[in-house]
Amino acid sequence: MNRQEAAEQYSRALRLGQKNYKDCVLHGRYPYPQVLDEILDDAMVAGRVDMGVIEIPTEQVTGTKTAGRRSAFAANFMPLLEPDSEFAFKWKELCAAHLGDEGIRDPIRCYEYLGRFYVQEGNKRASVLKSYHAPTIPGYVIRVIPSWSDDPAVQAYYDFMRSYQMTKLYRVYFSRVGSFAKLQAALGYEPDHVWTEDERLRFISGFTFFTEAFKKLGGESLPVTAADALLVWLRVYPFEQLKTTPAAELVKTLNAVWADVKVLSQTEPISVSTETQEQKGEEEPAQGLWGRLVKAVFPDRLNVAFINEHSPEESDWVRAHDLGRQYMEAVMGDKVTAQVRSCVQPEAAVEAMEEVIGEGAQVIFATTPPLIDACRKIAAKYPNVRVLNCSASMPYASVRTYYSRIYEGKFITGAIAGAMSRDGQIGYVASNPIFGVPASINAFTLGARLTNPRARVRLCWSCVEEDPMGALVREGVDLISNRDIPTPDRVQEPWGLCQLRADGTMAPLASPYWHWGNFYVKIVRSIFSGSWDAISSRDDDRAVNYWWGMSSRAIDVLLSPDLPSGVVQLVNILRKGVAEESILPFQQPIRSQDGTVRSDGEKWFSPQEIMRMDWLCEGVDGAIPAYEELLPMSRALVRLQGVYRDQIQPEKEGPLL
Repeated sequence: MNRQEAAEQYSRALRLGQKNYKDCVLHGRYPYPQVLDEILDDAMVAGRVDMGVIEIPTEQVTGTKTAGRRSAFAANFMPLLEPDSEFAFKWKELCAAHLGDEGIRDPIRCYEYLGRFYVQEGNKRASVLKSYHAPTIPGYVIRVIPSWSDDPAVQAYYDFMRSYQMTKLYRVYFSRVGSFAKLQAALGYEPDHVWTEDERLRFISGFTFFTEAFKKLGGESLPVTAADALLVWLRVYPFEQLKTTPAAELVKTLNAVWADVKVLSQTEPISVSTETQEQKGEEEPAQGLWGRLVKAVFPDRLNVAFINEHSPEESDWVRAHDLGRQYMEAVMGDKVTAQVRSCVQPEAAVEAMEEVIGEGAQVIFATTPPLIDACRKIAAKYPNVRVLNCSASMPYASVRTYYSRIYEGKFITGAIAGAMSRDGQIGYVASNPIFGVPASINAFTLGARLTNPRARVRLCWSCVEEDPMGALVREGVDLISNRDIPTPDRVQEPWGLCQLRADGTMAPLASPYWHWGNFYVKIVRSIFSGSWDAISSRDDDRAVNYWWGMSSRAIDVLLSPDLPSGVVQLVNILRKGVAEESILPFQQPIRSQDGTVRSDGEKWFSPQEIMRMDWLCEGVDGAIPAYEELLPMSRALVRLQGVYRDQIQPEKEGPLL
C-alpha cells in the first residue's frame, strides 16, 4: 500500500516540479536549486561553525552544496526525472519509508549560508519531506559565516546569529538589523533574554499560524520575511491573539496592516509630500466621468476630530493646533463639523478615537507623535476613516503623518542674526535631537553665514540642561535663537531670535511660526476634491508624510516692528525666494563639522535627506547629544522621532517602530 501511495506522491511531486521549472524559465529565473559552490568563494567566508544536528525549516532548504544531481530537481526541490528512472525509484523508496512506521530518520547533511540551507547529502530525503510540507527536516549543519561587509543582507545575518544564541530558531529571521530586539520587547522579554523550551514552543505555535496567513496574502512574493511581517502585526495586536484567532480571522487582521507590511519592501518606504495639490494643479478633480464619480463618492460635508495629548491652556503646541482647527472651521464653514478631545494620554487614545468615530468622525488628526500607536490601531480597525498623526518619517501607509519645513524659517532668522550680530557669536537653543532639528540648526547657521561669513553658532539643548538660555547669557552671548513662536499672538515672550537688553531681559526680533490652519484647510479640501486618494495611487502604497513649507503657507516668519528697515527688506527678499524655491538653503557648498564635503554647491538634498540629517555643519559649536545625555522627560519623544532612533534599544513598555 505504501508503495502505491509513494508512486502517486511522486507523480504529484513531478507535476509540481515541471510546473515550477516552466514558470522559472518563463520569468527568466534559474530553474534548478542554487549551488552553493557556484555562488561562494573563500574571500566571502569569515569562518565555518559545526552546528550539529538541528531541526531545519523545510522552506529554507533552497539549494545543493555541489552541482551533482542538480538537474534532477526543479528550483522548488520537486523532482524532474521520469517515473521509471532509477532516481524516481529511489525517491519512491524513501517516500514509502516516510509513510511507514519508522519514517525518514537519518538527518541530511547540509551547509547553511545567510539563513538558507544547501544539501550535501540527502537531496531526495529533503525532496520527499518537502513534497509532504513537513515543517522541519533533521539535518547535520555546517554554518558558513560570511565576511563582514556593508551589504544589508550580511549585516542582517550577523544580527540573526546574535538572536540565534537566544532563540535556537532558524525561523526567526529578519531582513533588517535591530528587528530581533524589537521582537524581544514585543514579547515582553529583556534584550538578552534566552528563550526557554516552553517559550520556543509557544512562539513556534503562534508563528506557524501567522506564517500561513502571511502566505495566503502573497507574502512570499515580497522581499520581506514572515518575521518582518509579524513585527508589523505585533504593533497593533498582542502575540497571544495568534493562537486564539481562527485562521480566516487572522488573515483579516494581517490584511488590516498589509499596507504597512508592503511598505517594508520599498527601497524608499516614505513618500514626502513637499507641496500642496493646488501647487501641482491637482486641487480640482478631473472633468467628465472621473469628476462625476468623485462627486458621487466623496461627501459634501466632513466630520473632523482632533485628538490632543494636552489641553490648549497648558501646551503651546496644542494651542497652535487648536487655533489651526478654529481657522479651518472659519474658512470651511458648514462644510466641516469639528470634534475635539484634549488631555488624551496615549494609553487612552484608542478609546477616545473610537468615541469620536462613534459620533461620526471621518477624519482624525492626532496632534502629537506619542499618539501614533493608537492611530495605527484605529486605522487597522476602521480602514474607511482617514487618520493623520503630527510626526515625521513614520513608515506606515495606513496613517499619514504631517510636519512642516521649519528649517526654511530658521534660515531666514539665521540671516537676521548674522546681520545684527556685533561679534559674530550667536546662541542657539535646540529642543530635541529629532527629525528636522539638525536641519534647522544647519539652515540657521548657513543663513547667519550668508550675512556674516565669520559667524559662529553656539549650540545648547533644552533636552540636556534645564536653563540653556541662561547658560548662553552667562557665556556672554547676547543674540540667541530660542524655541519657535507657537502662535503669532505670543510675540512679547522670548520666542525665536532674541537679543539681550541692557536690563537683562530678552527682546524678540523674529521667529518662524507654524500656520496649522492653512494645513488643515488644504487637507480637508483635498478630501473633498479627491486628490487625497490621487496621492495614494501615485505613490504605490508608500507611507505619505506631508512636509510643507513657506510655499504652502504652512509656516512663516514673524518680525518685530523694531527690526531695522534694511534687515526687513532682506527678509522680504529671502522669504519670497524661499517660497518660490529660487533660494534653497541647502543648495550651496556645505561641509560638516569634521570637514566632510556634504555638498559641492550643486547637490540637491532630497526631502528625506534633509529631514533625517544627523550631522551639523561648519560654524556650529556643539554636538548632537547622545540618548544617555537626555533629560528623562525628552527620552520618550526621541525614541519615537530621534535621528538615531533605530540605534536605541527598544523598551518592553514603549512603542515599537
